[in-house]
Amino acid sequence: MLTEKDTETLFKVFNSSAEILKDKLGVSYLDAFIETGDNLINDGQVHVEDGIPDSDTVSRLEGLYRDVDYQSMDAETVRKAIQICMIKATKEDAIQANHQITPDTIASIMGYLVIRLVKNAKHLQILDLSVGMGNLLTTVMNQLKDAVKDIDLHAIGIDNDDSMLAVSSISTQMQRNDKNTELIYQDSVANILVDDADLVISDLPIGYYPIDENTINYKTRSTDGHSYAHHLLIEQGMNHIKSGGYGVFLVPSNIFNTPESKSLLKWIQDNAYLQALLNLPKEIFNNANAQKAILILQKHGEDAHQVEKIMIGEFPSFNEVSAFQKFLAELVEWEEKDLLSKKS
Repeated sequence: MLTEKDTETLFKVFNSSAEILKDKLGVSYLDAFIETGDNLINDGQVHVEDGIPDSDTVSRLEGLYRDVDYQSMDAETVRKAIQICMIKATKEDAIQANHQITPDTIASIMGYLVIRLVKNAKHLQILDLSVGMGNLLTTVMNQLKDAVKDIDLHAIGIDNDDSMLAVSSISTQMQRNDKNTELIYQDSVANILVDDADLVISDLPIGYYPIDENTINYKTRSTDGHSYAHHLLIEQGMNHIKSGGYGVFLVPSNIFNTPESKSLLKWIQDNAYLQALLNLPKEIFNNANAQKAILILQKHGEDAHQVEKIMIGEFPSFNEVSAFQKFLAELVEWEEKDLLSKKS
């Protein structure tokens, strides 16, 4: 059971030991966190190489590690403690926007929307093409385990940044999700060798993809200069999903208001149904240009069909509790009565 006290206790151990290692090893906070996470997973045994860290530091770290038993904590407690550390790492190490952690509020909303889409599944394979630090993927997995009885979950997370993947690995292991999660170090735009998933969910990197030769077979590629990475990954994700399966993506709110959107819209029209585009509250972004939205696509095939009412809207402020809950209720009703209804 999730408790704030356990989360705080684990965070303090993570943070204190990472600060010690950051100083003694002369590394970033992120790298120090990865080192201390590996130590905790290794039964609290401190990794020493060439006499570093020294014996006094090892004793201090081992004392800290003895103060916490993460294996007795539930997955959400562990995930939240790691998330707080990653928020600190983002600030201390000035981590670029595309590598920052998916905030809890957004990850939880995406998971909430997904639950009804897969509620009848007994076996579910999830694919995340930009897994990053793993917060979105593990949030959704934890929500599904709680909401869908006896579901058999398997997840694949792909990323081309080894530090981000190291955090994901620590997170999945400490949450005890590692036995049903496969993490792959690879460029997701390149050819990926994975089985088709039932669900794709990703917080997509925003901006131009630099390796033009990797985009030759993409319909969403630009004919003039570099292509948008988020366009390419939407196509890649939907190409690696089963017929009738859903792609739930975090994208720029203006995704369909750019000159480059023409090819993306054409590709969607030919291959998937655009079922929803839901803007997140402006207040949670640094500026209006950074606003993001949740895009729900459904691949053609099976019982999939275009909903009569595409859900386009904007979440109320998180501070307006009653309005926010009302909007969530409307989304649930739309999912159950429109999106998931069988076409007559």
